[in-house]
Amino acid sequence: MAIGAWILIALMCVFWCEVESKYMVYNTTSKIAPGKLNVHLVAHTHDDVGWLKTVDQYYVGSNNSIQGACVQNVLDSIVPALLADKNRKFIYVEQAFFQRWWRDQSEAVQETVKQLINSGQLELINGGMCMHDEAATHYIDMIDQTTLGHRFIKSEFNVTPRIGWQIDPFGHSAVQAYLLSAEVGFDSLFFARIDYQDRAKRKDEKSLEVVWRGSKSLGSSSQIFAGVFPENYDPPSNFNYEVNDDSPIVQDNMELFDYNVPERVNEFVAAALSQANITRTNHVMWTMGTDFKYQYAHTWFRQMDKFIHYVNQDGRVNALYSTPSIYTDAKYATNKAWPLKTDDYFPYADRINAYWTGYFTSRPALKGYVRTMSSYYLAARQLEFFKGRSKVGPNTDSLADALAIAQHHDAVSGTSKQHVADDYAKRLSIGYEETAKVVESSLASMTRSSSKADSGSPVTEFHQCLLLNISYCPPSEVDLSNGKNLVVVVYNPLGWKREDVIRIPVIDENVIVKDSGGKEIESQLLPLQNASLAIRNYYSVAYLGKFPSATPKYWLAFSASAPPIGFNTYFISRGKRPVIATASKSHVVYSSEEKRSDVIEVGPGDVKLVYSKNQGKLIRYINSRTMVKESVRQSYSFYSGDDGSVDEQASGAYIFRPNHTYHTRSDGQASFTVLRGPLLDEVHQRINSWIYQITRVYKGKEYAEFEFTVGPIPIDDGIGKEVVTQISTHMKTNKTFYTDSSGRDFIERFFGWHTCTRLVFCLMY
Repeated sequence: MAIGAWILIALMCVFWCEVESKYMVYNTTSKIAPGKLNVHLVAHTHDDVGWLKTVDQYYVGSNNSIQGACVQNVLDSIVPALLADKNRKFIYVEQAFFQRWWRDQSEAVQETVKQLINSGQLELINGGMCMHDEAATHYIDMIDQTTLGHRFIKSEFNVTPRIGWQIDPFGHSAVQAYLLSAEVGFDSLFFARIDYQDRAKRKDEKSLEVVWRGSKSLGSSSQIFAGVFPENYDPPSNFNYEVNDDSPIVQDNMELFDYNVPERVNEFVAAALSQANITRTNHVMWTMGTDFKYQYAHTWFRQMDKFIHYVNQDGRVNALYSTPSIYTDAKYATNKAWPLKTDDYFPYADRINAYWTGYFTSRPALKGYVRTMSSYYLAARQLEFFKGRSKVGPNTDSLADALAIAQHHDAVSGTSKQHVADDYAKRLSIGYEETAKVVESSLASMTRSSSKADSGSPVTEFHQCLLLNISYCPPSEVDLSNGKNLVVVVYNPLGWKREDVIRIPVIDENVIVKDSGGKEIESQLLPLQNASLAIRNYYSVAYLGKFPSATPKYWLAFSASAPPIGFNTYFISRGKRPVIATASKSHVVYSSEEKRSDVIEVGPGDVKLVYSKNQGKLIRYINSRTMVKESVRQSYSFYSGDDGSVDEQASGAYIFRPNHTYHTRSDGQASFTVLRGPLLDEVHQRINSWIYQITRVYKGKEYAEFEFTVGPIPIDDGIGKEVVTQISTHMKTNKTFYTDSSGRDFIERFFGWHTCTRLVFCLMY
């Protein structure tokens, strides 16, 4: 037994001693090879600045029961992976994450990252705080959030991003092409989501890559090279290498089972040639990554090292580590002609019955909040500059950051989860609170400096009314009977003189308005309607936790003017109002119990709206200055959302897919009230128990203003409802109409099957 055991041990020793350990060095030095198909491997991650988790949760990697994603791990992992091989490259986009991570790093790590950026191994592209949406965003907000990111990159690294990388927004605007790409200084723009029919056609024509001329007025001076990916922004099928991904690895150890280098090389070459068949020139880009990848970067780079090594040994195609900048330079160097693209890439559908147009109106309250805060931020920055920016006190930075994050394509779009939408709103609220202090102190300083009063005058304390949309403004709801004056400062942040009607709630009808020179100006009182009071009481309790201490009876309206980027001051005090300026006469012309014939004309100026008395419906528009008289109809209806029971495609936050149209019906609560006055007329309509509309026609204005309150929308019938209002005329438009492009341009559309769908969405938006 002893001898036999010794022999076995000896044989085992001989066997293992014959296996030599060896370290494999992969050749990743490949550059562009003329005359070959070059496959540019672009390592990237797409990190949503909030979606299923909040921006903070995504960064630190918490709440992983929802989604296993940690951006901190991604950035921590990338640095050593790039240091391991100087030929490796990586691109990063979302500055909201990168700047957080940067602030957490030691000086040694920061210096290493600077070297990686200077060498071109790490490239910061797009460069905004987020990858903004392109449908629900305003162009000023797009500029602001991009500026915040680019300013940091320039300050820290002295580089300017070269490439636009809008790979996930759900359709793409012409403003993005010319203003946020060409005019920003980008050399190219890449994206993924276009209509599936358009993509198929472009594949056949080899026109996924184009010269995009987004502005008719600027023409070729603001065009840009733009590329659509063949599918999405993922790698080709079977080339995903995050931990636990199921794509076959390159198993190149011949001493082990499942050696597969030839098979993997053949599959790589086949995928490259397939893409080359739909692409012009001998360069194709592979987007090696997708959402929240490279949390353990070595798993990706190990496989790409092997592919570059073995594919280039094979020789049929050339594989290389690349970036969109390198790819763009290679495309430019070919001197090829490219198809010309004008207009935009809306609407987007990824398959039949799946038009991503639901998000045009999803979470309208958040959309409105973002737009309101954007306007406020514009004015606040100007006031901050006039007074002088404080280094230690309140500033506008918090609101700037909150607004930047809110432009993300899952934020203002309304496509995030509820707790994430709440997080966006919370950040805006916190930013507003700090910025309000800046505004108040700046206005106080400006009014003191413009006042002729001596230096011993009391310090002016300003209050603001953010909740006027619920008829709530405590500073104006005060008793003026004791001789007090209410000072109203109107600031105009725009570059031209403005004159508009200002409305604030007051508790007493015996009030007058004087301008800064002490001259009484024309004003008007409008009784506060029960519908407005109900909304005020409900939401002020939610906001304050208690009922308001005072209840206003009227809206006080007066015409205010302000110079360009300037302010004006008005004084409200107790006083006897002229007989003609007492509370607006309330003229009830229709209710559910009372029906009359004939028509009623509304409007104190050149513009008139005509309503039928017997139905209380809008029937005509008149402009006596331009001699325009046009038949007009307005109606409310709702689309019932498809539940997806037939083909698993339901209507929802992303996708608008109705299956029936229902006209709203009066439920016995319909009413029609007209309030008249010297400055404006108001038409109050209760359409039904959950739709209330106020229409305002102003003296001296050539438009009518529609304000509607919808909700709570009844769902006890089990039907999801997409509520719309439709305004129709008999104008002969030649089947041509125009839709908005990021608040800056109009896009010409032609009425047809697809454009009809666009028209409906435009009205909803």
